[in-house]
Amino acid sequence: MYTKGECTEFIRPVRDVLEIISGKWKLPILIALAFGNKRFKELERDITGITPKMLSKELRDLEMNELVKRTVYDTIPVTVEYSLTDYGKTLDDVIAALRDWGKKHRHKLFKKV
Repeated sequence: MYTKGECTEFIRPVRDVLEIISGKWKLPILIALAFGNKRFKELERDITGITPKMLSKELRDLEMNELVKRTVYDTIPVTVEYSLTDYGKTLDDVIAALRDWGKKHRHKLFKKV
């Protein structure tokens, strides 16, 4: 049995993570970048349904949390590329665990049908 303090110590870091990666778009962006560096339009194509405005906002949030790096190349026209930081790559196991659980859950639900 856990004490109230131990419970809080479990909840607090999980809430922190959920705040950083929550929402409809952050995980899909992180997953897309796990497959390699991408330009803005490539991300927009890979993530069906996201608007340019929302993609821009979510990329800024992920960059602020040091999960995504924005690199500007001095070309004509200017090229901007997004990549996962080493810190962002530390979420790989978390995302894989979510994917594995999601597959099991879908199988469990659809097995009943």
